[in-house]
Amino acid sequence: MIEINATSLRYTHQTAESVAEIVKSGDLILLVGDLGAGKTAFTQGFGVSLGVKEAITSPTFTLARTYQGSLQIHHLDVYRIDQIEEVRDLALPELFEGNSVTLIEWGDQIISALPKDHLEISFEYGEADSERLITITANGSSWSSRMLALKEILEAKGLSKC
Repeated sequence: MIEINATSLRYTHQTAESVAEIVKSGDLILLVGDLGAGKTAFTQGFGVSLGVKEAITSPTFTLARTYQGSLQIHHLDVYRIDQIEEVRDLALPELFEGNSVTLIEWGDQIISALPKDHLEISFEYGEADSERLITITANGSSWSSRMLALKEILEAKGLSKC
């Protein structure tokens, strides 16, 4: 587990850029946290670092958006999904194929329908309005093997808290 005290939006974007440096095709990243805590902001920084030119916006009402960069980015928001059966309509297995990475906001709500190998990034409000505590947890061997590299990247940027 890695913890980051992001004291501004810039730090959230730098954290996302750091994760993007180690991402691989087929990866799954779950973004967890309260409304407005930084999930979409993280995705914006992640997309920019992968060369996405268009504006990345929250897919809350559309459920899914796709962006093209050096990897295709599937950005989902499952906040409005009431039952796990609704997840089948998203065709999740197909999203993990090809030259793409998938980020799912509120992914913890559908964890039983997702691959065990994923990165979970949790966002909590800090003391100041712009402050967030970001916790990064690896699940599965693929992500676990990259955590040391991620920690080194974050420390080099002065971001890792522990």
